[in-house]
Amino acid sequence: MLKDEIVNNIDDNNLKTIVSTIRNGGLVVFPTETVYGIGADTFNVQAVKNIFVAKGRASDNPLIAHISSIDMLSRLT
Repeated sequence: MLKDEIVNNIDDNNLKTIVSTIRNGGLVVFPTETVYGIGADTFNVQAVKNIFVAKGRASDNPLIAHISSIDMLSRLT
């Protein structure tokens, strides 16, 4: 299945499940242009730790946080 097909096939129930998973500290996997990403709530410390564990990533190798507005930036800095 192509990435666009996956994205276009997300219905309201699936989206609610994704949102609930993130809000409850879970991880979600999503396609990007080249690889799959792992996402979680940036403000949930345990969820962020779980990304490091899932990826086998060293704790001194920072993650990327995607934001939707400048207002969100002030919450991260």
